[in-house]
Amino acid sequence: MTRIAAPASVDATRALLAGEHYLADRNLAVVLFLSLKLGRPLFLEGDAGVGKTEVANVLSRALGRRLIRLQCYEGLDVSSAVYEWNYLRQVLEVRLAEASNDTDTRAALTSEVFDPRFLIKRPLLQALEPHAEGPPVLLIDEIDRADEPFEAFLLEMLADFQVSIPELGTVRALEPPIVILTSNRTREVHDALKRRCLYHWLGYPDAARELAIVRARAPEASEALAREIVRFVQLLRERKLFKAPGIAESLEWARAVVALGEHALSVTVVDETLGVLLKYEEDLHGVRNELPALMTAMTSQGLGA
Repeated sequence: MTRIAAPASVDATRALLAGEHYLADRNLAVVLFLSLKLGRPLFLEGDAGVGKTEVANVLSRALGRRLIRLQCYEGLDVSSAVYEWNYLRQVLEVRLAEASNDTDTRAALTSEVFDPRFLIKRPLLQALEPHAEGPPVLLIDEIDRADEPFEAFLLEMLADFQVSIPELGTVRALEPPIVILTSNRTREVHDALKRRCLYHWLGYPDAARELAIVRARAPEASEALAREIVRFVQLLRERKLFKAPGIAESLEWARAVVALGEHALSVTVVDETLGVLLKYEEDLHGVRNELPALMTAMTSQGLGA
């Protein structure tokens, strides 16, 4: 199988992402290129919905690499993230051996009960294995949701790209995976982990770039509708909301309005579909109270191409 080489420059990195309809700014392209070039994990932090996870998805598709995702959560431990033994199968093998009259079979099972065939490989162990198409993209998503002990374990693993399995020994990656960590900053991640990575804060795009994203990712929306959607979303982000809409919400809203057979925003259309953009009752209530004024502001201000 022919491997797809990593991009050779910042411009090539940006073009690689654009080929998958991910329109990155130059700062993101620079840090991603350096991550690939230097073999360093990339730590992406920012609000939910700004495209952090999508970077890993797009990179996987563009480079033809397997995407391995570890979704973090409170209580995540080694057995869920790295490996665990298939105890039910081990017990079954032991009972079958005990029922056998073959002395050699019993003796062999004693040494083989921790054979790799009984090992259940979780995402981190899978990422260390060799892959014909090249090192996989390992997405460690929402690391801020994991507990600090797991964060400490991850720090050790990322240092040498290896894990120790007491019954089998050390498993080391022949080629380190491409690692992308994301955080919504629900809590601060330890500085030691961040120091292992290249860091980038992924913020909301400006109006012109968001319009280009909507054009690329939601082409079913007309030019006029795309402009209205972007302008309205940009206005919402200027307000003090519990959770401002991200790019993902802009795209979903564009598709929702088109699905209703509408080609322009009106007070009625916005009111009926506002739940696509906003996910908290307080935000919905506040925006609905000011909807006429927001619609006036949207129509009175232009949007650059």
